[in-house]
Formats: sequence, C-alpha cells, structure tokens
Amino acid sequence: MKLSFSAADEAFRAEVADWLAANLCGEFECIRYRGGPGDEHSFVEERKAWERKLHEGGWTGIGWPREYGGRGASIEQQVIFNEEYARSGGPGRMGHIGETLTGPTLIAFGTPQQKERYLPGILRGEDLWCQGYSEPSAGSDLANVKTKARFDESSGQWLISGQKVWTSLAHESRYCFVIARTDPASVGHRGLGFFLLAMDQPGVVVRPIEQLTGTCEFTEVFFDEAVCGADDIVGAPGDGWKVAMGLLGFERGVSTLGQQMLFQNEFDEVVRIARENGAAADPTIRQRIADAHVGLRIMRFNSMRMLSGGGDDGSLSREAMIYKLYWATWHRNLGKLAMDVLGPESEILDGAPYELNRLQSLYLFTRADTIYGGTNQIQRNIIAERALGMPREPRG
Repeated sequence: MKLSFSAADEAFRAEVADWLAANLCGEFECIRYRGGPGDEHSFVEERKAWERKLHEGGWTGIGWPREYGGRGASIEQQVIFNEEYARSGGPGRMGHIGETLTGPTLIAFGTPQQKERYLPGILRGEDLWCQGYSEPSAGSDLANVKTKARFDESSGQWLISGQKVWTSLAHESRYCFVIARTDPASVGHRGLGFFLLAMDQPGVVVRPIEQLTGTCEFTEVFFDEAVCGADDIVGAPGDGWKVAMGLLGFERGVSTLGQQMLFQNEFDEVVRIARENGAAADPTIRQRIADAHVGLRIMRFNSMRMLSGGGDDGSLSREAMIYKLYWATWHRNLGKLAMDVLGPESEILDGAPYELNRLQSLYLFTRADTIYGGTNQIQRNIIAERALGMPREPRG
C-alpha cells in the first residue's frame, strides 16, 4: 500500500494547483465552495460553464483511459486532483454522474458505437446525465424494479414505461441511464436491461421533490412509452443486472473521491465556527473534532489502499467493500457534530421563510448518506457475504 506520493505525483499536484489558481477566479469566483451536498441548486448555469472550462484545461475524465480522451491518471493522481480541487474551493460538479458513472460503465460494457456517441459529450461537459435506478418499491432492493422495456418491432425501438424516484438533477440532464425489465415474466435480477435514454422527449415527465433542506435537486421521473433506440441498450436484454452492478461498483468506489475530498472543507468550517463561538472550549466537542480529523485522514489513506485494487469493470477488492459504509457514517456524524458546535443557533433559521445556513443544510443532507447507494444495513450484508464469506441472509 502506498501512503506517500512520488516526485511525478507531486509535479502533477503542482500542475493541478497552478491551473486552478489561474482559472477558478473572475467569472467563476462566485461558485467557489458552492454546489456541494445540500447546495446543488446553487449557481447551476455558472457550474455548467465551469464544466466546459475544466474540459478546456484537460481536467475532465482524468481517470479514463487515454484512448477515450482521458488522462489515464492513477488512483494516487485522482486523489491528488480531488485534494487540490477541494483546497482551491472547486464547486460541486454538475457532470459528476456522467463522468464517474456513465463514462466508466460505457468504457467497461458499451459497444464502440455507444462510446463514440456518448463519451465525447460527457468529456466536453455538455451532456449531463442522471441515474434511473431507484423506484418507489425498489430502493436498496434494486432487483425489485418494475419499470418495463418493450421492444416495438414496427419502429425498431425500445419503449420504456414506469417511474423512477430520487433522481438527482434530472431536470438539468440531457440523458438518463435506466434499469428496466425486458422480460415481463421475470423476477429478481433476471430479465433486466440497462438503457441510455434521452430526457427531452414527450414520454418523459420530471417532477421535483422538495426536501427537508427546502431544495429540489432530487426528482421523480415518469416514463410513458419513452423512446430508446435499439442500439441504446448496454449489453444484451437480460444483462442489465451485470451492468448495473458494475456501475454501482464505480459509484461506491472512485466516483466518491471528489465528494470525500470536499469533506475537508466542511470539516474546516466546523472547526472555524467552534473556535469563533467558543464551542472548542468544551472538552467533549474537542474530542469529537479530533475523532473527525482522524477519521478523515483514515478515509484518505483508505481511498488509495482500497481503490487501487479494483477492476476496470467496477469490481472492487474485498477490502474496498467497507468504503461506502465508512465514509457515509463519518459524514453523518460530521453533520451531528456541526449541529452541536452551533449549539442553540442550530435551531434558528438564517431567514424567512426557510433559509438554512450551510451547516444546517449539511446536517439534513447527511441523513441521506447512509441510505443512498445502498443503506448501511445493505453495506454490512455485502461485507459479511462477499468479503467475509459468511452465509447469505435468508430471503423470501
């Protein structure tokens, strides 16, 4: 396991830091430190422009293979990029889902035609993607998907009908990857397909979901015979589960690096306020701050240790199966610490009718971290069954 960086890696760090210092300013000054968890609704158009700026500098898809337009960056270099991005105040990424989920999944499982059609737009920061996995009756139990895909022989196209929920930024997205049932008689993980669907069409309706934070970055999406091309299914009909699990491997692995490096900024804000309002004088608060600092450092080292052992198809090493459970629990606890640092002020709104400060939004949003992408309970089952080889949980 590497816990230090080579001279070449440090030269890469200097290159990243210099570019960010020269470009994350001027028209982009307003988006520094914005757009993170609970703040995704802020400065949307400016952050879209920032995605295009990143592409101009060659900083999108840095972990993608060079033959697909990426930099072929190592895990260490991806950690470095995200550290410097967070340190400079880089905003939450609008293209996160396309770059870290759709792109790697197409590289691993897509056809040459699919790669040629979709990868360039993701890299350019022009084509934003959303995720069509969860349904009202299929959250952590993804195998319970009810959305149906029917192939229409007369038009030579797939027709998708059903509902997805908790779809991040669907109202800003050009495309959605959708898990749907290609065999209506199938159950469980059999008979599924993985589809690439255009959002701007009559058969797609997006409705916002207002959250406890007062924002609506999550949506529910309804498909009423939405059209999907015959060549826009990844893999064969029935291969959807395999592709979906590959994508979840990316979601629970490398895709979280950027998000986790931004945790440092949130932690620093908690420490700053604790010093300003005197909460740091409380030995219990000081101990919790120290624990959070240690946990954040462990998370960084785990990133390099665990993710370096993964496969190109999204598969993770056995050690990496603790990854999502660890960071989600740490982040949830940081939200609790933030409220205790604020003290009585944590109960007071910044303004009417429902204007939250950054730490209040952080606290409410971190409630979801231990749910999405597989609940903590599901993560523990994965660790027990797949990493430790324990008997499978009884089902049925």
